[in-house]
Amino acid sequence: MSMKFLSTTAAAALLVSTLPALAQDVSCPIKVGVLHSLSGTMAISETTLKDTMEMLVDIQNDKGGLLGCELEAVVVDPASDWPLFAEKARELLTVQEVDVIFGSWTSVSRKSALPVLEELNGLMFYPVQYEGEESSKNVFYTGAAPNQQAIPATDYFLEELGVEKFALLGTDYVYPRTTNNILEAYLKDKGIAEEDIFVNYTPFGHSDWSKIVADVVALGADGKKVGVISTINGDANIGFYKELAAAGISADDIPVVAFSVGEEELSGLDTSNLVGHLAAWNYFQSADTPANEEWVAAWKARMGEDRVTNDPMEAHYIGFNMWVNAATAAGTTDVDAVRTAMYGQEFPNLTGGTAVMLPNHHLSKPVLIGEIQADGQFDIISATDPVPGDAWTDFLPESAVLTSDWKDLGCGMYNTETSTCVQIKSNY
Repeated sequence: MSMKFLSTTAAAALLVSTLPALAQDVSCPIKVGVLHSLSGTMAISETTLKDTMEMLVDIQNDKGGLLGCELEAVVVDPASDWPLFAEKARELLTVQEVDVIFGSWTSVSRKSALPVLEELNGLMFYPVQYEGEESSKNVFYTGAAPNQQAIPATDYFLEELGVEKFALLGTDYVYPRTTNNILEAYLKDKGIAEEDIFVNYTPFGHSDWSKIVADVVALGADGKKVGVISTINGDANIGFYKELAAAGISADDIPVVAFSVGEEELSGLDTSNLVGHLAAWNYFQSADTPANEEWVAAWKARMGEDRVTNDPMEAHYIGFNMWVNAATAAGTTDVDAVRTAMYGQEFPNLTGGTAVMLPNHHLSKPVLIGEIQADGQFDIISATDPVPGDAWTDFLPESAVLTSDWKDLGCGMYNTETSTCVQIKSNY
């Protein structure tokens, strides 16, 4: 299938920044904290991000380091234990004295670390799609906000596939619940009746999908086209797709678009039950650009031919290089100085075009829809022009009046109707 977008960038999309720098007020080595689960239920997804950060640090050191110093990756394992993310973030900032943190996957792990980051004025780059409704002075969100994943995927179901009834299936935690609240409001605004929206949540690791799949199938008993929007996380996806196949349901019958299933999750699995289903991300390994070809080749040379790339890896790739460029421009790794230098930072996407860091600490980047193939890769069937990430959704009344602007307004929760900053800390 032809892609609607993905202009090829020049090969100047270097793997790392190589700008010259002079050290000012910097202690060597410069420490880069890596806060990703290497054990527990999320290790399957997060271990790759730890490997990505070590690779980026090594390549930057091969190019001469940063501000006259070598970089050192300081790795901790919060072990898929959400409260432990706060403890490990504190360890990184106070014991290890890292200059920056790259980490977290689930929103509950990010929210666990937030109070520590804000108390100690640490800086974290968060690389995974999330539910929005947050803007911290101490976090740069390099993954997708809902308007960069969930909303475009829903539009694809409505406009391209003619879906008339929606099953919103998610793992029971903050990201799926908030995302589905937004999608319910959006679908109703698009004319979808409340009775044509089925919402269900299951715990992490859920395995018995027979009743839920039967309910999804029953939703289409009147002949209307049903689609599943999946915020199911982790290995629960395996049982869900298997149950769909066991019920004789193909992607043509009831298409599924997933927000947490990418190349890493498909790697090593039997994808026969998944072929034809969809995922929405800002990056796929199959993107045909010189920059991506270079990145994939470097990754496989380091990690082995069987290792795949994925969207959160690209988010770390962009965030890391923007941080390097911001620290170079500021002449220091001081958090306040780097934060100021981050606004307006640009760096080439691996999919073509350029990511831009906005004053709301979110990126502007394209949205892609990929169709799962038998080899575990994705055929990119749709892509948008770059979409600016929105911290506060337009589809919930209480959020529609809010904006985030840390550059000029110094506020992540600014009420545009009252022209006041509601609050600075992220205790919402």
